Amino acid sequence: MRWKRRCMGAAMLTLLAMSGCGQKKPVVVVYTAVDQVYSDVIFREFEQETGIQVKTVYDTEANKTTGLVNRILAEKDEPVCDVFWNNEFIQTIALKEEGVLASYFPEAASDIPEAYRDPDGYWTAFGGRARVMLVNTTLLTEDAYPDSVYDLINDAYDGDDIALAYPMFGTTRTQAAALYAELGPEEGRKFFQEVADRGVQIVDGNSVTKDMAAAGQVAIAYTDTDDAREAIEDGAPVVMVFPDQKEGEMGTLITPNTVAMIADAPHTEEAKQFIEYMVTQQMEERLMEMGFFDLSVRETSSAADGFSVKGMDISLNEIYEQLDRASADMQEIFSRAD
Repeated sequence: MRWKRRCMGAAMLTLLAMSGCGQKKPVVVVYTAVDQVYSDVIFREFEQETGIQVKTVYDTEANKTTGLVNRILAEKDEPVCDVFWNNEFIQTIALKEEGVLASYFPEAASDIPEAYRDPDGYWTAFGGRARVMLVNTTLLTEDAYPDSVYDLINDAYDGDDIALAYPMFGTTRTQAAALYAELGPEEGRKFFQEVADRGVQIVDGNSVTKDMAAAGQVAIAYTDTDDAREAIEDGAPVVMVFPDQKEGEMGTLITPNTVAMIADAPHTEEAKQFIEYMVTQQMEERLMEMGFFDLSVRETSSAADGFSVKGMDISLNEIYEQLDRASADMQEIFSRAD
């Protein structure tokens, strides 16, 4: 009887294994700086399509991306995270410099321009937002709209008719580094010195510049597409202009999301599947449809409104390399008096 029960028990275990019962569900652990209202939808769709469970750690409003970066660094010797999905690229590249990322070249990213892929495979960039000029249409007629970053120092506009966020922080800081990479450090510093000398209004953040343009306090606000779209959707008398789009011009800065695999990740194969899922053109389009991305980084794609946007022809690594020097100069040029 005991032998019979043992045989029945063994048979039951075999049936359970064959049916998938009792098997451990595959898992991928994702740390993300992307707002949960968007990322959680993507995680649930990934689970449904692949059967891989996504365990997530989100940033906090207080720490933003820095908190996740510090956590990944603290876990370097015993990684918990498999994939880092970041809403920018500067701190992702910093993680590469710290040696905590693993190299992986996703096949789905083969049509992403090289400027948005790490040459060593440590991260891949996809979709995001861009720098734009938000123009108040009651203060400027269409023939007077700016169309270049150089309009910040153009005598056609009074300095106090333009608003720019402090270039020591956020995407304006990144743009300063991008201009240093594009123009060279000396010309980059000269440009921002002229911006300061002309009396351009330097304010506390892109959302402030947006509000100033929407209220008619300035004619031109230099901001990001997400802030600009918010003003347009609110019905403000403003239009969004992508600068430097003509042939021979530098294009505008695109700030993409990045996705990277953590070195010695506990769930390597699941991490690769998640990365492949994220960097497809279909995912860029999905996130534009959701209102999170404003544009694609792919040359064959367009912005959410259907028009093509020309990005700067410099790599994200080149921008990162200029960040410290540009930041030091911006601090010197634009620091507020005590």
